[in-house]
Amino acid sequence: MRIRTALSATLAALGLMFLLPAAAHAHGDTLKVVVTGQRAGHVTTDITWENDGDAVDETVAATVNAVSVDGSRTMGPWRLVRDPAAAPVGWTTAEVLPPGTWKVSVEVGFPALGKGELEVGVPVVDPAPTTGGGTTGGGATSATGGTPAVSAPTPDSASGSGAAATAADAASPAPAPSGTQAVSDSEGDAVWWTTAGVAVTALAGAGVGLLLRRRRMRGACRTS
Repeated sequence: MRIRTALSATLAALGLMFLLPAAAHAHGDTLKVVVTGQRAGHVTTDITWENDGDAVDETVAATVNAVSVDGSRTMGPWRLVRDPAAAPVGWTTAEVLPPGTWKVSVEVGFPALGKGELEVGVPVVDPAPTTGGGTTGGGATSATGGTPAVSAPTPDSASGSGAAATAADAASPAPAPSGTQAVSDSEGDAVWWTTAGVAVTALAGAGVGLLLRRRRMRGACRTS
């Protein structure tokens, strides 16, 4: 009985020894690595077994390197992580490629060997425009053109400005008389002085005539 049990255990172990390598080699010993492009700068890659196209269940050990087309810039090496957006065969990088055209190579060393290459272009993404309602610190703006709105003057400000204008008018000097007015004033003065001179001369002549007449009358009286 013991011999039969030992024999059965030995046969089962031998069977497992032959079946496990067969199952391990069912996928093959190479991986198919296809660099599919980029998503927001992250390199995307599909990795499957070469023979049957099954997804790789193990965590792959891979390196990702990128070189610009002119050879002036290099990025990497980076590792691959699973890509939930392309499960179960998708893998991606946590790092981001800067804008430009890159020659990307992915080399896998575990659980099997594999390599893939692709020229990847990363576009320049413009920043999203701001949607602010208006400018800050510049005062109110109109609803249509964005030009600053001018507030109407209040009654207090209008009265204050009118009083200021009146005071300015009062403080300003009177305009000087024109040349014509000065000439007319001088002519008027000359006429007045001429008239006064004639009147004085007439009065003096009348006085002299009266004196002469009295003298004549006195002389006539004495003679008679």
